[in-house]
Amino acid sequence: MSFNTAVSPEFEKKQTSALETVSIKEEEFTAGSIFREDDTKLEKALKERQIGMIALVGVFGTGLFLSSGGTLAKTGPVGLCLAYLIIGVVVGLNQMAMAEVAALAPLTGSSIRHSEIFIDEAVGFAFGWLKVWNGILPGALVSTAVVMQYWSNLSAGVWITVFLVPITLTNIFSIRVYGEVEFVFALLKIALIVILVLAGLVLDLGGVKGQERLGFHYWKNPGPFADYIAEGSVGKFVGFWAALSSVVYSYGGVQSIALLAGETKNPRTNIPKAAKRILYRVVALYMTAVFILSLIVPYNDPKIATSDGTAAHSPYVIAFERGGIKVLPHIVNALTLCSAWSEANLGVMQVSRILFSLAAKHQAPSIFLRTNKTLRVPYVGVSLALVFCALAYMTLNSTAANVFSWFQSVTSSVLLLEWIIIAINNIRMNRALIAQGYKRSDLPYHNKIAPASAWISLFFGVLLLLTGGFTTFIHGHFSASTLVSSYCSPLAFVVLYLGWKFFKGTHQVKLTEVPLPELFDDYHNKPEPEPEPIRGWRILTFLWS
Repeated sequence: MSFNTAVSPEFEKKQTSALETVSIKEEEFTAGSIFREDDTKLEKALKERQIGMIALVGVFGTGLFLSSGGTLAKTGPVGLCLAYLIIGVVVGLNQMAMAEVAALAPLTGSSIRHSEIFIDEAVGFAFGWLKVWNGILPGALVSTAVVMQYWSNLSAGVWITVFLVPITLTNIFSIRVYGEVEFVFALLKIALIVILVLAGLVLDLGGVKGQERLGFHYWKNPGPFADYIAEGSVGKFVGFWAALSSVVYSYGGVQSIALLAGETKNPRTNIPKAAKRILYRVVALYMTAVFILSLIVPYNDPKIATSDGTAAHSPYVIAFERGGIKVLPHIVNALTLCSAWSEANLGVMQVSRILFSLAAKHQAPSIFLRTNKTLRVPYVGVSLALVFCALAYMTLNSTAANVFSWFQSVTSSVLLLEWIIIAINNIRMNRALIAQGYKRSDLPYHNKIAPASAWISLFFGVLLLLTGGFTTFIHGHFSASTLVSSYCSPLAFVVLYLGWKFFKGTHQVKLTEVPLPELFDDYHNKPEPEPEPIRGWRILTFLWS
């Protein structure tokens, strides 16, 4: 893994030749057009520590605390650990592929803009609007209101209104404010997860007065794998595979690393650094928390199989209540609340930046390019996202938990589509490098595993997307809601893609037409300082840098 900061005479010669021979339609890529809107309208204010922690905030969300119980009930303790490990590795490999592309083209909207450059304009249009649609579904805001029902009997509408206020304030001010808020929340969340893990370990080892040592008891009885829908080995496999979709949802915030590239200081250095650390930092924390969970609660506990959206059915809470630890359930609920609020906050930010990136390519009204002159925030997109937060008031009826479950399934399929597009972007970029006479060593950032990781994550992304709702095809288990929530997003993508392709007459970008010369020009015209080695007291910054 290396960052490239030198420019060789050989590269300059190739660059000049490429500029003369690459055929690029003038209306698509005029000089400086790719980076114009990001450079002139947005403020590059996010620091390395902030961009890395924003990703952590997005990843450690309600999926771990609310849906992990249902996952455990489907697949058992060993299946649970395997599911989180497999998806975690796929996510990490996907981020390695994304880091290379994001370093070459650090644009707001990340994979949406990248797909227009390396694949087809219609892909960027279709996926961009799909992400907008997915982002305006206020699943996380629904969670905040429902989680509060653990402590209060007040109407969910009251809590939706209460939590909307800080979300609004965080997003209408400078991106620096957003970065600092999420940085603090990330530190708080990590601290609470550590407390959770340590408390679970104490409980498992018999450190609570009056409680016997559990050890691996629940791995033996009721067993390592659960039967789901069917019995025997078939039922165990069905449970394990059905659990993967909910685990995908749990890892959902990883993509936010590159989304804010246009507002990040030294993005060609800081985004790859954040992406590299996802693989071991997130997977290690997730695996530790999930492993402890598998030790302290049995998969056949009826309370974890269903959820009302509050911490009352969280497997951690159930385990601590059984152990007689009264304060920890409240900590779990507080942690779930922090996670839900951060996800809702992140959703508003994502919608506004995606609309900005679409408008930059004339695929959304130009009004979404408007930014505050002082704060340089795309306030029109922020306002639209906040207006759609009103959909959260759907929780005022008794189907709140079902709404959350539906949002989760829809989100998982959109995430898988994004992983697929990220992988294809990397594959196409590497092919374009060869076609235009560049080497991978010419990239601002490259790593040895990225070419293979792109293909691996592409394979698993496609496989999981196609099988996301497979249980509904099992005889006697048809569910219209499962079918729609699992496959409506891919179908919507295809419709949007074909629609834009038909009306605009777009074509797949030829490898020789990929604007690599312009991308490399921007790279060499905006040199970034060498990363400082971590020494002395700065070793502590490794926790968040």
